[in-house]
Amino acid sequence: MRQMERSEVPPVVRLVVNGLWARGFRFLFVLDAIGLYASMVAINLVRFGVTWPTYPLSHYVVGFAIATVIHLFIGYLSGLYQREPRLGRRPWLPTIVLAMVIGVGMDSVAFVVLDRYLMPRLNLLGLVVVGSLVLAGNRQWSRRLALRHQGVVRVALVGPAEAVDSAREHLAGGPHGDGRGGGGGGGDGDVGAVVVVVATETSGLAALVAKHEVSDVLLLDVHAFGQVFPEPLASLEALGVGVLQRVGAQETLLGLQSVREVAGMPFVRLRTHTMPSHKSRLKRGLDLVLLVAFSPMLVLVVGCVAVYARMVAGGPVLYRQVRLGRDGVPFPLIKFRTMGTDAERAGAVLATARDPRVVRGMAWMRSTRVDELPQIWNVVRGEMSLVGPRPERPEFAEKLAKLVPGYERRYELRPGITGLAQVQGRYHTDAVYKVGHDLQYLVNWSPVLDLQILLRTLWVVLARRV
Repeated sequence: MRQMERSEVPPVVRLVVNGLWARGFRFLFVLDAIGLYASMVAINLVRFGVTWPTYPLSHYVVGFAIATVIHLFIGYLSGLYQREPRLGRRPWLPTIVLAMVIGVGMDSVAFVVLDRYLMPRLNLLGLVVVGSLVLAGNRQWSRRLALRHQGVVRVALVGPAEAVDSAREHLAGGPHGDGRGGGGGGGDGDVGAVVVVVATETSGLAALVAKHEVSDVLLLDVHAFGQVFPEPLASLEALGVGVLQRVGAQETLLGLQSVREVAGMPFVRLRTHTMPSHKSRLKRGLDLVLLVAFSPMLVLVVGCVAVYARMVAGGPVLYRQVRLGRDGVPFPLIKFRTMGTDAERAGAVLATARDPRVVRGMAWMRSTRVDELPQIWNVVRGEMSLVGPRPERPEFAEKLAKLVPGYERRYELRPGITGLAQVQGRYHTDAVYKVGHDLQYLVNWSPVLDLQILLRTLWVVLARRV
């Protein structure tokens, strides 16, 4: 039946829809736009009836449209439109309320920029409440519609026999439900019909998924993550298969914030990339805003340092070195040259605290990290970010990846001019600890954290605490 419905969709329409989806478009944008605009109209009707005061009707029509766009933009940056797996309900309401509050604040700021109120000021409070309920309802409705369209969820339960039996019972809706391995029907009301496939270990998981056309994998062993990352997790993610890891009481004490509920069981979603695309775009936008805002000062400082470097060390002033960027892609990192031109004639060598290769009069540039300033150009080109894990040279990265578990996860982000490892540690802090700081930054990224690191970097530079 589902195959017939898909075949009725014209290929051109399917191609356009798939292209939009791949570029981040969600039909929830349309649904939310209608809901938010209707909410603003309804609030005005409740307050004023059909005769609206102060402004002509056209003012309200345009104002509501601008406010709708603002709220959709804030919602996107808040993660309201990121792809969700079929299993694992996410508690949407807290995120929605926060996004609505921020959006209402932006509506107020629009008065300063546009010299006009987008709506009566008292309406803003009502919009937070009504808009939040509308957005939450849209997600509940669209989720149920998607589950109905997608049909049976084929779940692979992977883990010890006792854990598998308990999970299968939960998915069946209780101790008397249907939903045993290979059967159909039954299941939690929010999940829909479930077919269960059982595996006791993660080896051969990719083949099991392909054989039984599994749509979602539930890892019931709390220690299973290390057995599936990076493979077969990356391959399953590319196929659109959701992978969730069960967490126990001890794991939740670590402060996990994104725990999802599947038929009453706590899970976290596993992905090869921790930072979703909307956060990555927000981070890139913040970089560009800060560069534009401080460009006059940056140009002056870089120009003065370049003149000094030319006078003391001679030419060339700049030094290019191959480093590994996002997804491990090499790029030419730019910095002020502080060593002699033949510093690496014998090959790549790690710098030391009092490296004899440093040109006399240039050591202060390394201790204050001023030599890194030309990497602003790498940020402009999109090869780097202002804040992130420091990029490593390929020859050193290969060795570190063998010594430090999880080292490759640093490649999920654009490397940074500065980072959490640089302000928390020192220049010669052990690589294991630096990776720990980098992964902590990756998981907990926010615009506020980037600003904190930039401010702390200024203090590190001024105090020369390297």
